[in-house]
Amino acid sequence: MEALIPVINKLQDVFNTVGADIIQLPQIVVVGTQSSGKSSVLESLVGRDILPRGTGIVTRRPLILQLVHIDSEDRRKTNEENGIDGEEWGKFLHTKNKIYTDFEQIRQEIEAETERISGNNKGISDEPIHLKVFSPHVVNLTLVDLPGITKVPVGDQPKDIEVQIKDLILKYISNPNSIILAVTAANTDMATSEALKVAREVDPDGRRTLAVVTKLDLMDAGTDAMDVLMGRVIPVKLGIIGIVNRSQLDINQKKLVADSIRDEYAFLQRKYPSLANRNGTKYLARTLNRLLMHHIRDCLPELKTRINVLAAQYQSLLNSYGEPVDDKNSTLLQLITKFAAEYCHTIEGTAKYIETTELCGGARICYIFHETFGRTLESVDPLGGLTTIDVLTAIRNATGPRPALFVPEVSFELLVKRQVKRLEDPSLRCVELVHEEMQRIIQHCSNYSTQELLRFPKLHDAIVEVVTSLLRKRLPVTNEMVHNLVAIELAYINTKHPDFADACGLMNNNIEEQRRNRMRDLPSAVPRDKAASSGPQSGSVSDQADGGTGNWRGMLKKGDENVERSGGSHTLPASPQKGHAVNLLDVPVPVSRKLSAREQRDCEVIERLIKSYFLIVRKNIQDSVPKAVMHFLVNHVKDCLQSELVGQLYKTALLEDLLTESEDMAQRRNEAADMLKALQKASQVIAEIRETHLW
Repeated sequence: MEALIPVINKLQDVFNTVGADIIQLPQIVVVGTQSSGKSSVLESLVGRDILPRGTGIVTRRPLILQLVHIDSEDRRKTNEENGIDGEEWGKFLHTKNKIYTDFEQIRQEIEAETERISGNNKGISDEPIHLKVFSPHVVNLTLVDLPGITKVPVGDQPKDIEVQIKDLILKYISNPNSIILAVTAANTDMATSEALKVAREVDPDGRRTLAVVTKLDLMDAGTDAMDVLMGRVIPVKLGIIGIVNRSQLDINQKKLVADSIRDEYAFLQRKYPSLANRNGTKYLARTLNRLLMHHIRDCLPELKTRINVLAAQYQSLLNSYGEPVDDKNSTLLQLITKFAAEYCHTIEGTAKYIETTELCGGARICYIFHETFGRTLESVDPLGGLTTIDVLTAIRNATGPRPALFVPEVSFELLVKRQVKRLEDPSLRCVELVHEEMQRIIQHCSNYSTQELLRFPKLHDAIVEVVTSLLRKRLPVTNEMVHNLVAIELAYINTKHPDFADACGLMNNNIEEQRRNRMRDLPSAVPRDKAASSGPQSGSVSDQADGGTGNWRGMLKKGDENVERSGGSHTLPASPQKGHAVNLLDVPVPVSRKLSAREQRDCEVIERLIKSYFLIVRKNIQDSVPKAVMHFLVNHVKDCLQSELVGQLYKTALLEDLLTESEDMAQRRNEAADMLKALQKASQVIAEIRETHLW
């Protein structure tokens, strides 16, 4: 189990080389207010003066301190290899392999490195300093010393210094794999402890918080910390440990840490004899070592899984960045071919990356044909925009000056063409939608399928330009064909169409049956014209024959009656019999009036014929437009895409320019390669642990 902490230290070193925080390693984080004795606690654990000391804010950058216990055999071997003389030494990450045997130099290096980043006037930085201390007098620990919690800015400190320090502390203690060492001075009230308050924010259950009460010797006369140390004031799950720090005078007089620990033991025996064996620096070191080992043991399986998952992710990322290009000709041809193949596969539905969130490619084109276009055509009313008056007017206009005995065919043809023409707009919109989808497929291919293209932005842009240009060229051709399909339907109204002939036969039977029914009911019915008319022409043969259609006098009479019946303010001019001249242009033609039986029948016949023929044409258009779009646009682009891309882009003059990588691609590839190397090394380090070491 002792081997676990060095393993974590090794992992820390591995990830420090690439400067990554992607793995949250178990460590002990020291938290407390300014001048509460955090650095003194760390020095007591190391047993040496290594940290900058003084009043005010001294720790201004996170210090990640790795304590490594070495036995005499390892010490002798290391001394021989590095040519150093001494049983303890330290190493900084930023000074690479330089070894410090003088701990005063280590302290000066920490001060210099702090000032280099944070300035020399109380400013803080979140960039950590990494220090490793090798000694036979320490236990294996990984500790993080953080700036103390402060309230009021001093010197060059920004106004939000309190927020900055708190954010920095939270960054480290939010790591679920960290143990929080909450340091509070004994001469302050435990209930006002900022360290415990911050710890409780991220660890409400207290599963990973250990409290340390410093400065036991500085309490007011007549008071003691018995209740605090026993956990009666504020209970802490992992325990509360009291220690005695060196005073500033002791530090100034160069009092050794070893002497300080001896004096601390004597003080605890004198003041707190019943608690002496569960307090003090040595007990704190052993407790921290035990806690950290158990914590690492619990975290290790998850850590192992996380490293393996990240290694797989970075391997995949590195693959997507591709290898540096050697043979540009073959690379360009390969990329063009791959893009063209992916484009065709997306249309056919055989692409490797199938979209699951929305319809894409061929499936969307199918949806446009059969759902969007089909539903739109079905929603077009065969008689939309045609009123009965329009039909009646068309019949009259087709007869010219002569009253018609039969419904003229010209009126049917005229009206049906007008209705069929309405199918052109939805058909052209269908072409437009398919064209838009073919544009979207380009983006889909470059995003999902051909990751390599993202390495070469100029090639990507050139491919997009060529495909867009090809689609643009095919759009007018397809539109022309669809326009022609509608024009073909308009060119010849085939009244001999089998479906239309059947509809006509059925309709004639219905009309004949209706006529017979009317004839049967005729004696009991009084014709409206006879009841309303009183002129000499009212009973004439021609008037009865056409039921008033085409007879302007009949129209005048009906108009007259309507006005009288409605009590309107407009009065008609007097009739010619009363001796007044009549201007026919002044006579209002009634917009809505009750149609005669003949007119109603004629309109009904035309409307039924229009509807029947329109449905036949709509069926044809619904079938032929998708076929035309597929042939002239989709299949043509599929067949010509590769040759078009090769013809436009596979040129020696363009090679160099097209295969220029984006500026940051090489850098990203190197970063991914370094991270992958670090993860593989970390995986190797964890794999070296024998299962027996875990328990």
